[in-house]
Amino acid sequence: MAWADQFRKLSVRTNADTPADTLNAVRLGAEGIGLCRTEHMFFGEDRIPKIRKMILSKTVEQREAALAELLQFQKADFKAMYEALEGRPMTVRYLDPPLHEFVPTDPEDIAALAKDMNLTVEEVKATCDSLHEFNPMMGHRGCRLAVTYPEIAKMQTRAVMEAAIEVAEEKGYDIVPEIMIPLVGEKKELKFVKDVVVEVAEQVKKEKNSDMQYHIGTMIEIPRAALTADKIAEEAEFFSFGTNDLTQMTFGFSRDDAGKFLDSYYKAKIYESDPFARLDQEGVGQLVKMAVEKGRATRPNLKCGICGEHGGDPSSVEFCHKVGLNYVSCSPFRVPIARLAAAQAALNNK
Repeated sequence: MAWADQFRKLSVRTNADTPADTLNAVRLGAEGIGLCRTEHMFFGEDRIPKIRKMILSKTVEQREAALAELLQFQKADFKAMYEALEGRPMTVRYLDPPLHEFVPTDPEDIAALAKDMNLTVEEVKATCDSLHEFNPMMGHRGCRLAVTYPEIAKMQTRAVMEAAIEVAEEKGYDIVPEIMIPLVGEKKELKFVKDVVVEVAEQVKKEKNSDMQYHIGTMIEIPRAALTADKIAEEAEFFSFGTNDLTQMTFGFSRDDAGKFLDSYYKAKIYESDPFARLDQEGVGQLVKMAVEKGRATRPNLKCGICGEHGGDPSSVEFCHKVGLNYVSCSPFRVPIARLAAAQAALNNK
C-alpha cells in the first residue's frame, strides 16, 4: 500500500456515517471522508421519534423545537468523527432521502407517536399517507427539503460548525468543514440553500469567536446539473459526483429494480456489466467529464470527486484519474482497492 501511495495522484476518501466506520477507514488508509450521509444518523432508537415529531409538526416553531432535540445527537456524532479524522477532511451531505422513509408503519408506533404529539391516530396516518410519492427517488428530497423546510439546513449547519470549532479548539486540529447540498439541478436552488447555510455558519462563528473557514459545494447527480455545471460552479466551491443517482437518472433505470432484468441484457450482450457497479464511461462518464470541464472553466480551482460505490471499482477509478478528479470516495473496506487502482491508473496513463 505504501508503494502504491507513492505513485497515485488521486486521493482516496471513504463513505462513513459513524465514528466506528471513520476509525476503521482511517486504519485502512482513507485520507478523509468523501460522503457523510447525515440521514443515517437519525435512525437510532433514541433519534427516530424526534425526527418523526419534526415531520408531524404543523408549524415552523414546532419543527424547530423537534430539530433542537436532534441537534445534540448530530453534533455529538460530528465531534466524534472529527476527532477520529485528526484533521483529515470530511464532506457532510445534508438530509437527502424523502421524509416518508422516517415515518412509522407499525400500528403500535403510529399510536405511540400520536399519543406523544397529542394527535389522533387518524391525523398521524393522514400525514404519513400524504408523504407517499409515486416515484420518491425523484420526488421531495435532497435540497428540495431544505427549500421547503430551511430549518432543517439551519440545524445541520449549527451541528457541523459547532462540532468542528469545538474539536479544533480542544484537539488543535486544522478543520475546514465541507458542507454538501444534495440533488441540485438549478443554480438558484443551490444559492437559496447556501444563503441559509452561510447565515447560520457565520452566526455560530460569531457566537464562538472563531474565524474557521468552511466550503459549500454540491453533489452532481442530476443530468441537468452536469449540463449547467458552469453556472452551478458560480455558487459551488466543490463538486462531488453522486454516480449512483447520476447513473439511475441517466439510464432511466431504478437502482432497486434493475437487477430483475439486467441478466437478460448481459445474455443478449447489450451490456457487459452492471452500470451501478462499473461506471458507464461512454454515457454517464461523458456527463462527469463535461461537468468537470465546465465547472473548472468558471472556477479553475474547483475540487472534484466521486462518492458513489464506483469509487471502489478499479476501471472506474482509472476513468476518474483520466478526467482529472481530485479524489474518489468508497466504503471503508474498498479503500485499499481504490488506493491500488489509483496507483495503477497513474502508471498506465503517464
